[in-house]
Amino acid sequence: MTFPDIAILRMRYLRGPNVWTYRPVIEAWVDLGALEDHPSHTLPGFVERLNAWLPGMVEHRCGVGERGGFLQRLNEGTWCGHIMEHVAIELQTLAGMQVGFGKARETSQRGVYKVVIRTRQEEVGKESMTAARDLVMAAINNTAFDLKATVSRLKTMVDRLCLGPSTACIVDAATDHRIPSIRLTSGNLVQLGYGSLQRRIWTAETDRTSAIAESISSDKDLTKSLLTQCGVPIPVGEVVNSPQEAWDVAQDIGLPVVVKPTDANHGRGVALDLRHREDIEAAFLVAQREGTDVMVERFIPGDEHRLLVVGNKVVAASRGETARIVGDGVHTVEELIELQINSDPRRGEEEDFPLDTIRLKDLPTAVLELQRQGLDAQSIPAKDRVVVVQRTGNMGIDVTDEVHPQVAAVVVLAARVVGLDIAGIDLVAEDISKPLHAQGGAVVEVNAGPGLLMHLKPAIGQPRQVGKDIVAHLFDTQQPTRIPVVGIMGRNHTTELAHLVNWLIHLSGRRTGLASSRGLFMDQRMVDPKDARVFEASQRLLINRALDAAVFENTPLQVLEEGLPYDRCHVGVLTDMPDHTGLEDHDIRTPEQVRNVVRTQIDLVLPEGVAVLNAEDAAVVDMADLCDGEVIYYAQNAQNTHLQTHLAQQGRAVYLDQDQVVMSRGTHQNILLKLDFPAIAKHLKDGTFHLHTLLASVAVAWALDLSPDLIRAGLKNYGQPAAIANLDLARINA
Repeated sequence: MTFPDIAILRMRYLRGPNVWTYRPVIEAWVDLGALEDHPSHTLPGFVERLNAWLPGMVEHRCGVGERGGFLQRLNEGTWCGHIMEHVAIELQTLAGMQVGFGKARETSQRGVYKVVIRTRQEEVGKESMTAARDLVMAAINNTAFDLKATVSRLKTMVDRLCLGPSTACIVDAATDHRIPSIRLTSGNLVQLGYGSLQRRIWTAETDRTSAIAESISSDKDLTKSLLTQCGVPIPVGEVVNSPQEAWDVAQDIGLPVVVKPTDANHGRGVALDLRHREDIEAAFLVAQREGTDVMVERFIPGDEHRLLVVGNKVVAASRGETARIVGDGVHTVEELIELQINSDPRRGEEEDFPLDTIRLKDLPTAVLELQRQGLDAQSIPAKDRVVVVQRTGNMGIDVTDEVHPQVAAVVVLAARVVGLDIAGIDLVAEDISKPLHAQGGAVVEVNAGPGLLMHLKPAIGQPRQVGKDIVAHLFDTQQPTRIPVVGIMGRNHTTELAHLVNWLIHLSGRRTGLASSRGLFMDQRMVDPKDARVFEASQRLLINRALDAAVFENTPLQVLEEGLPYDRCHVGVLTDMPDHTGLEDHDIRTPEQVRNVVRTQIDLVLPEGVAVLNAEDAAVVDMADLCDGEVIYYAQNAQNTHLQTHLAQQGRAVYLDQDQVVMSRGTHQNILLKLDFPAIAKHLKDGTFHLHTLLASVAVAWALDLSPDLIRAGLKNYGQPAAIANLDLARINA
């Protein structure tokens, strides 16, 4: 029996924390059609074909909780939506994008499922979901499927669209330290942290990396001049303008020499150990094509090394190795390169391989190296003849633990002289475990924006977690990395509450942003009148380096359609439980389903944060156990059962007692203000804010450690110019 294709009815990318998880996901609605009546164990040959194509799925634990768990589910019988979930995850894994989260859930419509997969990039996730459907259908109907081409296509997308390995390792390290990140472009420019506490990285460059220092490092001649003046050992050399001058300078400084571009990197155009005029002149022409100017330097014997300096210390070091082939009297040089070098599994074309493949057509210096040995690509070396193919660009051996302290001091000095906070220092030495001066070693280059992959995935030796070193360099562990973030959700008066909270935080001296139904506000100034309860508008607050705090009015629809704009919050507010109105298109129809959506706001409260909950709504009170941090209740009735139980446990609460707003922790009470105070009475009478909004705002302000005097002055002067409120506060403090 042949089945028609599973229909993908819609696909949505949820960029922020959502009803499924804290992380970005693809949510696809799929209609199984006739396959709803055919679980996996009833499809002849299906499980065997699927396992043959994707043997790696044995690692999927699924709900069973152990290796092989998903295969067990396949053999017992599971539905194709669930299978698509696991296939899409596995395809992303094969493409080099590590993900593990997925879910498949039935909707109220028979045969239609929500299939959800974690993804690190929208287009890759969507393509993986579509490819998963096609692969599952091919396995069901026993038709051909080109898995290799599919994975190759996904790998190409990952390489083109995802963060590079250097940037990704820093972002992952930041995530491990609970520092949020925002990708600012389709490239590798990433923000770590929010608002005024943010830092920015671009691969291994940071917002501390000086443009002047970067320009100096790209000028090898200038770099050498500065290093010489500061006592850093460097090889003698000069910039030359012609092949003839290259030969003349080589004779002056003494053979052998190195010829290289002054502003190239990654070893491009660098020719080593040149001793003959024709080699030097040919190397000049190659170097000239790779850079602006050409330099001739004295050749330093020894191995090439790359040391990574972060801040004021060496955090990783790699040693290079010369790429060689051994003749067999049968194969050409080009064939031997493929057989003996490129066959190494550590080499590849993609960015995440520690060593590059060698293609002579792309490496003119390698061609020159062969010519010096009397060979070309089609030559057949005699049996057992050792042929040097490439001397540079093969950094793959970790030697971090071998670096002599004096060597470390020299390279740190070199980075500081140039002015780089993060630098890749190239030096040549016969033994990195001994001082440079004693062995005639020298620093040959100082590089800005160094690649980190050689340290993350060395061909030989221990990987180094250099992303953590860079994050530690950017962020003081004793200082906060997040601005205060307040998220507000509920059915009634959430806009009113968001604006009142924004005002109170503003009076505390913090430049505050607000995203609400009335628009986008930055430091009390409206910058966009459109409803800002959408991801892109809201996230503008977190990107703005001028803001010290941010307040977000959120809706359940945001959670379902895009996800919330922040990863975690300091204060999460739930004023009352929304109903399912407007959520039916997402198949949200029951109170329990609504609760599952709304809980996202409380799930995101940081362990050191606070959930502010309305004690007079039982469904809201039921959310308290979901909060990782503290809970502050508010209620108009001081005798509210939930509130009194909370106070008995030494919790905090805000409530009304005999027309007085009271802030209490356990039995300790602090009367904040009386409702009959003229300004407060006027606000309540004309509807500037409602009583429960006033109580909620006090709870939020208390959660943010605002003083009672400031809260009181802010409420009394709400709607007035900030100068008036500050004057009133000054009088109170006086």
